Amino acid sequence: MNDKSPPHFPRGIYAFVGDTLKTKGSLVEQVELLLAAGIKCLQIRLKAMVSEAYALEQMVKAVECAQAGGALCLVNDRVDMALLACASGVHLGEEDMPVPVARRLLGRGVLIGKTVRSLEQAQLAKEEGADYVGLGPIFATRSKFLPIAALGVEVLGQVVKHSPLPVVAIGGISVSNMAEVAGTGVHAAAVISEIWQAAKPGQRALELQGLFAKAMPS
Repeated sequence: MNDKSPPHFPRGIYAFVGDTLKTKGSLVEQVELLLAAGIKCLQIRLKAMVSEAYALEQMVKAVECAQAGGALCLVNDRVDMALLACASGVHLGEEDMPVPVARRLLGRGVLIGKTVRSLEQAQLAKEEGADYVGLGPIFATRSKFLPIAALGVEVLGQVVKHSPLPVVAIGGISVSNMAEVAGTGVHAAAVISEIWQAAKPGQRALELQGLFAKAMPS
């Protein structure tokens, strides 16, 4: 178990790498592209790899690359993979392992994020031992079907204001609405399709970083 303090959670763009994105680049190549754009927080999503051994091998390489480049690298859903790959943390969805169980397995030295839909759920995540929450969907999203209505920027602002944990905005965030999102004081903005469906993903990631930094309250 890792009992040191968890790593610093940087503000800005919270980007994704994985095996279902619209890119031909390998996992490590995806990480390198985002690092070059100044991204400091990445999440790995592996959904299509049939072989667990191969998935873990690729994840270890991606985690090592991200951390060597000074970025956090968290794993989506899989606490076991995060532990084996020595990742910076894990992000847990609504149907994933409970936060207290993940904390017992991973220790205090990693970040644990939890998907939430409301301020009440954010408060519960704090009580359970999470380090941050991912709130969404803020807008309709192209990357994942969710049977719930978009929350909107007003709700995001209220949760950011009262949440006991840093908030990552999730869902439908793009160049056109980044200023609105960052202006709420949110800790980070999760972006998937807006980066990987762009003609030049690295350039788009850099643009999004700049928009977040410019609109972030001083």
